Amino acid sequence: MLLAIHEFERKPRHDNRAINAFLANHQFPLVEEQSVTFVFRGAADEVHLRHFIFGLQSDQNMTRVGTSELWYVVLDVPRRSRFEYKFDVRRGAKSTWVRDPLNHRMAHDPFGANSVCVTEGYEAPDWAEFDPEARQGRMIEIVMPHTPWGDTRTLTVYEPARFRPNRRYPLLVVHDGGDYLKFAKMQLVLDNLIHRLEVAPLFVAFSHPRDRMSEYPDDPKHQAMIVDHIVPLMESRFPLYGTPANRCLMGASFGGVATLSTVWRHPGVFGKVLLQSGSFAFTDIGTHKRGPAFDKVVEFVNAFRESPGRPCDRAYLSCGTYESLIYENRSMVPFLQGIGLDVRFEEARDGHNWENWRDRLRSALSWLFPGPLWMVYE
Repeated sequence: MLLAIHEFERKPRHDNRAINAFLANHQFPLVEEQSVTFVFRGAADEVHLRHFIFGLQSDQNMTRVGTSELWYVVLDVPRRSRFEYKFDVRRGAKSTWVRDPLNHRMAHDPFGANSVCVTEGYEAPDWAEFDPEARQGRMIEIVMPHTPWGDTRTLTVYEPARFRPNRRYPLLVVHDGGDYLKFAKMQLVLDNLIHRLEVAPLFVAFSHPRDRMSEYPDDPKHQAMIVDHIVPLMESRFPLYGTPANRCLMGASFGGVATLSTVWRHPGVFGKVLLQSGSFAFTDIGTHKRGPAFDKVVEFVNAFRESPGRPCDRAYLSCGTYESLIYENRSMVPFLQGIGLDVRFEEARDGHNWENWRDRLRSALSWLFPGPLWMVYE
């Protein structure tokens, strides 16, 4: 790849036809073993690669090829990696972040979309794609007329396909339910994994916060909504087991904090937790440096580490090795094991994003709610 780029540098005039042919004959970014070449074409004074890999300088200056409008930069990235990025295009005093025009891969989140780079060995899971043979569960909207905040909220409920009213089912309660459904394809994932007998049929309550940054860090009203409103409502409307061993609470990022704080403040309600990239910032000495939004988080995690008790029986944790939170999540594993929890932890070469969390759902849900397939073969 670099030889081809240097060929353009040796040309006295940068032939647009040759550049067009070069771009048309390659897929970008170009992955060659552990070398990834990013290419941008456009008029600019400077172009920077902005990637979301914690631990590697996030602002990478791209090199112009001679006097052309072609820019490039090369990164060394391990196999089986997936990460998101943008280009920072600077013209005069103006700086604009744009997705890679040469790359069709993109991932969406509540803030928009990013371009996606995957290296050799990463494969998007087939169980996150539509399977015409998998029967679809039913989605039900339930209005909650009373909450601890004195407002009205909506709960989205997943009812598994082949539901039978004379059977009993486990319950999973999901923080940031709308985001899990929209950005992690969770309804589709549930349909497929239950169809494949890898996950037991279960009911899932998707909650929707109003202000997650204030509600999620150890807020008593939020915990009361989960424990005193959502769980009783679900058990009054649907044939659930009604035992802690068959209840699980889950969340990602700040939702992981809300999950852990709820089961810690209300032990014996949920027997299982699913924690994805939890924002478990803490301090052993001194002050934290993550900004005011983490003040209540650090206060909670410090208190939990000081007096953890036994909030539940089983915990699945996952985190990306390219996240700034990897140290905190790794440290949580032996801590939870030390207080007697059955813990499973999974890392992936990915960042703090919804597709990372989507990619871990199969291993998480099949371990927490094993279907007939895993009951036989594990």
